Amino acid sequence: MADASFDIVSKIDRQEADNALQQAAKEISQRYDFKNTGASIEWSGELGILIKANADERALAVLDVFKEKLIKRGISLKALESEEPKQSGKEVRLTGTFQSGLNQEQAKQVAKIIRDEGPKGVKAQVQGDELRVTGKKRDDLQEVIALLKGKDLDFALQFTNYR
Repeated sequence: MADASFDIVSKIDRQEADNALQQAAKEISQRYDFKNTGASIEWSGELGILIKANADERALAVLDVFKEKLIKRGISLKALESEEPKQSGKEVRLTGTFQSGLNQEQAKQVAKIIRDEGPKGVKAQVQGDELRVTGKKRDDLQEVIALLKGKDLDFALQFTNYR
């Protein structure tokens, strides 16, 4: 029997993120406390967002609305990195980006956790921006998934290609 395996990735579902952004934009356009504040949220590039408002507090409030929508859509807030609001002329701009893929340092950190605390006979191998985990028993792989879900890592993880 071939070894069982799964991949560990750090990617967002772009469609769900887009739905969350559309919902946040609609709520911002309809809410009374955002009327006449110039508050808006939109995509900026492939994985970036741009929030505009007339004050720092408003920009942060728009970000909170967006985060609320992301949570409802099942997207981890660890995948979103946002900067501090910056004054740009008469408006305040706040930018944020979604993390896509594991960098080498994060992959090594996850592999070390699997090696040190995971069941024996399970191997983790870095493949580009993801991590392939293989083992003889599927139960061992499920144990690894449970172990990683229990860890408080500062980045989002998803488990794909379980076979």
